[in-house]
Amino acid sequence: MNPLSRELLDGPGPLLLTPDAVLLPEGPADGFAVVVADGTFQAVGPAAELRRTHPHLHAVELPGHLLMPGFVDAHHHLTQSFGSALAFGEPSEIFRRVWVPLEGALDEESAYVAAKLAALEALRGGFTTVADAGTRADVDVEVVAAAARDAGIRCVLGLVCNDADGDEDSSAVLARAEKHLARYGGDPLVHPSLAVSIPEAATEETLRRTARLAAESGAVVQIHLNEHLAGVERSLVRHGLRPLEHLHAIGATGPQLLAAHATLLTPREVTLLADTGTAVSYNPVASAWKGNAVAPATAMAERGVRFGLGTDGTRGDGFRLADAAEFAQRLAYGLATGDSSCGAGWTWLEHATRGGADAVGLGARTGVVGEGLAADFLLVDLTNPELALSWDVPWELVRRGNRDQITAVFVAGRLRLWHGRPTAWDGPALVRRATELAAAAVGRATIVRAHPTSTAARAAGGGCGRSTAP
Repeated sequence: MNPLSRELLDGPGPLLLTPDAVLLPEGPADGFAVVVADGTFQAVGPAAELRRTHPHLHAVELPGHLLMPGFVDAHHHLTQSFGSALAFGEPSEIFRRVWVPLEGALDEESAYVAAKLAALEALRGGFTTVADAGTRADVDVEVVAAAARDAGIRCVLGLVCNDADGDEDSSAVLARAEKHLARYGGDPLVHPSLAVSIPEAATEETLRRTARLAAESGAVVQIHLNEHLAGVERSLVRHGLRPLEHLHAIGATGPQLLAAHATLLTPREVTLLADTGTAVSYNPVASAWKGNAVAPATAMAERGVRFGLGTDGTRGDGFRLADAAEFAQRLAYGLATGDSSCGAGWTWLEHATRGGADAVGLGARTGVVGEGLAADFLLVDLTNPELALSWDVPWELVRRGNRDQITAVFVAGRLRLWHGRPTAWDGPALVRRATELAAAAVGRATIVRAHPTSTAARAAGGGCGRSTAP
């Protein structure tokens, strides 16, 4: 048996991969194998059977490895990576004070490098798909698409369709939206999407029409929804309805809507999500870092609400995201009710993979190791101390998995990452260039933080990172 090497996996032809186990929708299957060809899983089944039916292929043995679907990040902002560390310890609605100014300071090169840097972090964390909710940088969205393609990650690419500020009328915004949906219709890695920053950022006509355009083209509309208390209250004052209720009243809910965050939901709104088929991106780390609340994800799972897990650009580690998803439910809801399971490990793996793919509109393409689907998958080393003593694989992956245990990342059947390093381009060089460009961009941006850095606060005697400013 040949030792596992990059060369065995990085060839152009079909691959017959025989790991110790394959993670299927019904659970881990020992002794299974897959055939990968033309970017898809051509066959999935018992290893002995696939060896018999594919005698022309040399089996690549993957001892000590689990082959599992790649994670799907259901909510990201790729061009915000230069400012990820600016969000720590800040009050909610930081988009007004941090993200809008930062993205406004990006030129074409810095937007490209920021997006590719975010894609690299995502790949390193086991994400094979990211849903980008649209950039505010003054660049062609193709810059972000090119960064995703060059990095080798699958991307649901949002085009911002805000028009409530009056800078662009609804007809012009909708014309751009139609062109965007057509532009990427046949792209193998980039899948078009529409986006509205928050409901109040677009006119009711645009909210209705983007919903219709997306539904007709099989795409999604990404909207930050019911995320912050201030936004909910503004909607109540303006419309007499909460944001989700308002979208439903104007005909903008439905399977084409991907609601980002949805942390502040009434029981009626959970029912509304379930009844309309509207999807949610549950972003637990973002709730902890910069939010008002934790979305009721266990309740949504029980009610059949479609949802995936999103990072919101916080940190790109799929295993830690799944752990945060369960842990946030435990702290926010489970402890108070004596729920010791909080969905169990399988719930969060499911929504980090297949559920996420469904939420971002790619459920028929990826998210599962299955015949005919895109070969977007991970090889996870099970021989490390954290995972070697296996009793319940889903729980172990959620609780004890991390990006260091990922040997290889495949997207569309191609090896994209080997032991954390890109296989087709220079990752360290990108990080060096990003460091240079980030300093200049943050220096140009009129970013306003409520708190000083931890070091500055300590030196000033503020303690616990509190601001000493009046």
